[in-house]
Amino acid sequence: MEHNHDSDSITDSSRGEKAATLQGTHVTEQPHQNPVPHDYLSAVENGLIEDLPPPTNFAQRWAFKLERLAGVEARGIERVPEAIRAQHATLGDYAQMGVIWFSANVTMNNVIIGFLGPLLFEVGLKDAMILSAFGAYVGAAGPGYISSFGPLSGNRTMVVARYTMGWWPSRVCVLFNIVIMLGYGLIDILLSGQILAAVNGKGLTIIVGTIISAIVTLIVVLFGIRLFHTYERYAFIPQVIVLLILIGVSGPFFDTSSPTIGTKPEQHADRMSFFFLAVSAAIAWTPSSADFYVYFPPKSSRLAVFACTTIGLGTSCAFTYMIGVGIASGVVNKPEWNAAYEAGGAGALLVAAFKPLGSFGDFCSVIVALGLIANNIPGTYSAALSFQLLGRWLGKLPRIFWTVVGVVIYTVCACAGRDHLFEVFQNFLALLGYFVVIYVALTLEEEFIFRPRHGGFDWARWNDKSYMPYGIAAMTAFCIGWVGAVLGMWQTYFTGPLGKTVGFGIDLGIPLAMSFSAVAYPPLRFLELKFVGK
Repeated sequence: MEHNHDSDSITDSSRGEKAATLQGTHVTEQPHQNPVPHDYLSAVENGLIEDLPPPTNFAQRWAFKLERLAGVEARGIERVPEAIRAQHATLGDYAQMGVIWFSANVTMNNVIIGFLGPLLFEVGLKDAMILSAFGAYVGAAGPGYISSFGPLSGNRTMVVARYTMGWWPSRVCVLFNIVIMLGYGLIDILLSGQILAAVNGKGLTIIVGTIISAIVTLIVVLFGIRLFHTYERYAFIPQVIVLLILIGVSGPFFDTSSPTIGTKPEQHADRMSFFFLAVSAAIAWTPSSADFYVYFPPKSSRLAVFACTTIGLGTSCAFTYMIGVGIASGVVNKPEWNAAYEAGGAGALLVAAFKPLGSFGDFCSVIVALGLIANNIPGTYSAALSFQLLGRWLGKLPRIFWTVVGVVIYTVCACAGRDHLFEVFQNFLALLGYFVVIYVALTLEEEFIFRPRHGGFDWARWNDKSYMPYGIAAMTAFCIGWVGAVLGMWQTYFTGPLGKTVGFGIDLGIPLAMSFSAVAYPPLRFLELKFVGK
């Protein structure tokens, strides 16, 4: 990149910020002399290398070289200073925030969540559609809140977690996030492989379809945030068109009169469990939600960021959930759909729904399969950043290295265990949703109860261990929240004592985990501040 007086001023400002971080003092950053363009994609290219520390190893030098030659994002977990960002958000900035979440989630994996209402919980169509739509927006509020820290702080989501959880305990959250994001990546590419194999018959195996999806994901994520935003800006268009076609061709077979099965207590339990499943699928994005906003203007309205994220994510999830509910309601009355589902799973059921359209239906199925890449890209990007936060030496390896590692891990697991891992991870990822609500509860209380009394957050000290809380209160409340989750969970492998109280079982893990941790944290944090001091 070409250096001029302005870039030198950026470098000086950033070096000052780093020096202040080491010395434990606060620095007020000066705005860039020539305002950064309001286009967030242009802002991404400003100062990516200039404000970063010099490379210290071969991998970092290659990352910097790729940034200069091909625009590959060199930045990993390092903070994006205010000086290299536009100061005020535009309407286009806010629109993009909503669009990336809509694009990433108007995909087939969320249609499967809708399948589970009638097929697993035996909830009727009307009940399931209402519950899933409401659950989508409730769940989307979690990422909506946490994402607002991205423009405000310039820090990635799991870096922000340090300010609540502490330097060392925050790594527990990092581990959970890696498992969640790579687990969903595994599900995405497996489902894509299922669909492509079902369309092609015996000419294409699930393994080949899985690898195709993984390669496309890898290419986009390697280039980083700029290509990510560009891809997600348009990815929703073919998906929405194809899903509307799916509604048209399968809609006549939706069973609008299907009832919720069971006694009254069983019905209540199944409705509640399905509602919280819908919540957990949307709220699972919380640990990565700020990662995609760090280049946006620091003076972005937090309320607008919350609203755009919640609406974009909630609308896409509600839309796809309800399509899944409709198709699943027709499985009982349509033998072809039932046979396809029993033989080839959710991917085969989708292909069967498109079957009346002939070869055009196969084309639509392929579009849906490739659309899963849009859902996989954000999670893979976030997982790579989380790897860097596991330890100082891991952080010295660039984001692009960890991107390759993450894709290889879930691709190998998907290919090796394709017959069983899909079901295993579906159950396991529901369990990890309990962690997310605990994290949201603790962050809310830390920000609104404790930080106003202690000077707020000093975002420039993101990498200063001496500034961060010890995390004793947060980790204790975190464990107490898990006690609530275990007491209330209802999963195939375990049902807690409170989960057994209604019907055949009810999943109360999410509300109990959140409430237990929320009640425990304030007194513990008061004691920590009194006796420890931070």
